[in-house]
Formats: sequence, structure tokens, C-alpha cells
Amino acid sequence: MTPIFVTKLITLFLVIIYERINQRGDDIMKIHKKAILLLLLTSILYTAPAHAAETPQNQVTGVFLDDRQLELGVQPLLVNGTTLVPMRKLFEEQGAKIAWNNDTKTVKATKGNLVLTYQIGDSTANKNGQALSLTVPGQVVGGNTMMPLRFVSEALGSTVKWEPSTRTVRIYSAINYDTTIRYGVNLRSSPSSSEQSGIQQMLSVGDKVHVVREVDAFWLEVRTQDNKTGYISAKPQYSNYTSESLAEKQGSELLAYGEKYLGTPYKFGAATNQTATFDCSSFVGHVFEHVLSIDLPRTSYNQAKEGKEVAIGELRKGDLLFFSARGLDIGHVAMYAGNNQILHTYSKEQGVHYEALSEKWKKRFVTARRMF
Repeated sequence: MTPIFVTKLITLFLVIIYERINQRGDDIMKIHKKAILLLLLTSILYTAPAHAAETPQNQVTGVFLDDRQLELGVQPLLVNGTTLVPMRKLFEEQGAKIAWNNDTKTVKATKGNLVLTYQIGDSTANKNGQALSLTVPGQVVGGNTMMPLRFVSEALGSTVKWEPSTRTVRIYSAINYDTTIRYGVNLRSSPSSSEQSGIQQMLSVGDKVHVVREVDAFWLEVRTQDNKTGYISAKPQYSNYTSESLAEKQGSELLAYGEKYLGTPYKFGAATNQTATFDCSSFVGHVFEHVLSIDLPRTSYNQAKEGKEVAIGELRKGDLLFFSARGLDIGHVAMYAGNNQILHTYSKEQGVHYEALSEKWKKRFVTARRMF
């Protein structure tokens, strides 16, 4: 029997005796009554701390990765002060791919150039040829392969912190400050250039930041090297950050803005300080400058010298296509709209319009340029 159970039995016995004494009224019984009451109180006081000891004081209440709580599926296991959690979740949530050999109970995790190999139950692991010691080996519990949280996370380059007040483990991913500021840009408190979005500081040319996420086509959430988090313009003039998803968003914004001018009359040599008429190069120049602050040369011939050349089979939304026209090697420009469509203007009858990138145009195709 446990000490708590024995204490409860004693307490129950004393309560019964006390009730019996209550039924008698002589002086001797009153003395006995006081003695029993003292024993009863002592028993109750002794029981309280014994009962409190039943509550685990080292239980982990949650595991967070970059302020996001991980759904582990099972309760973290504590062994000699080391927290063990499900292996696959721990590796994959931190960007590592794993291969599991069930026969040898060996896991191979890869993340970039990092390769970590470990056999469940061993006291050492191998990281890129270097032996690393584990304070507590990994183990299989209830069908779950459990690995030491701190060991795996730190091997993958993350930082681990324990918060005793909330009994939570916090994992912070390794941060790469790999985006370079090209042009002085404000770090803002919200993704907006309005007065309500406060300016935290000015980021200078050459400063490095970590892109936390793409808010939309126009804003990036970033973290600076002095650990400030805020928002900067996603327009290509401000940083060298690129991604397929951002390019898709920005290409869609270019086309959405260009569509506002569908049907606008064509005029060769149209002035650039108005939008009542366009020629092919003034149209794409206006759209790029308004949406992405990209300043293109006035003529299609000179525009074809900008950006990076791409093959016609690798086009994405917003790429510019250049064609021969009017006896010139390059005399026309159009914006690629996806799905083999182009947005351009060259005809007084149609003005700005969408059109298929047909064989007629492919025969006159000269080059395609990517501006962002």
C-alpha cells in the first residue's frame, strides 16, 4: 500500500472514533475527544503534501517552433531531464527530409548539405562524418520512435530554449540573412506605406535581412540582423529577394493593372505623361513603372536590352516579348499573360488587347526579357 492510501485509512479511522466520542458527554471522553481531534488535524496536514506529490512537476506542456505550437500527436517523454518527441515530426518541421530503415532502426536526415545518421538506442550519431554524443538515446515507445528534442534541433542548426514558468520548449530555426537591400527602404510596423504604418528605421544599401514571409505582391515581412521584425516593399528595386511565388503574384498585378486600359486607343509615338493613348512601348513602360516602380527605356529596341534573357519555352507572367516590325529588327513589345496569351497594343482598331501568341507572332519573335 502507498503512504497516501495508509494515511487515508488512518484519517477515516480517526473520524469514526471522533464521531463515537461525540455521542458521550463525560469529562474523560471530552479529553479523549480533544486528543483525537489533534490527531485528525495532524493526519489531514500530512495528507496534503503527500497528495500534491502525485502531480508531475516536470511535465512539458507544449513545444513551439518559431512561435507556432507543434501538434506532436503524443505527449513528450521526459527521461533524466531530456525531452523526447516523435522523430518524424521533429525532423520534418525543421526542414529535414528523412529516410527510415525499419530493419536496422536507423534514420538518415538531410537538410541542404547536412546529413545526420542515427541508429535508435545508440549513444552517438554521425553528422557529416563527425560523431555526436547523446545524453539520452532515442527509443521506441508505444509504437512511436522518440528522439531527444534538443539534440536533433541543435544538430539541424536551431536554437532551443526552456521556459520554466510555462513549462514549454521553444525551438528557433536557424536564420539566414541572405537577402540584400539594394536601395534605401523603410522598415515599417505594418505592410502599408500609409501614415498609420510607423517607420521603425531606414535600411541602407548592403544591409542583410531574413525574409520571414511574402505578405502579398508588394510587401515582405523581414527580420533584421539586430532582431527587429517589420515590413519592407517587395518591389525589385529595393532588394534582391526573388521567388517563384512572388513573381507569380507580381506578374498577376501587372496584368490586372494593364487590363484597366483594355481598348485604350493606339497612337504611334504616344506621349508618356498621359494614358489617353499608348503605343506598344509606352504601354508596357507605364504598367511596369506604376505597379513595380521599374523604369523602362522609352523604345522597344532599348527595352530589349534590359533584364535577363529567357527562352520562349520558359515564359512566365510579366515577361516581355520583342518582335520585328516596320522593317526593324525589334519594333514591337508585348507582355506575356500566361496560357499562350499576350497583352499589347499596335492597332488603332483594337487598341490595348489580349491576343494569342500565334504562329504569326512566333515567326517575328526575336527575344524575351525578364525584368523581375
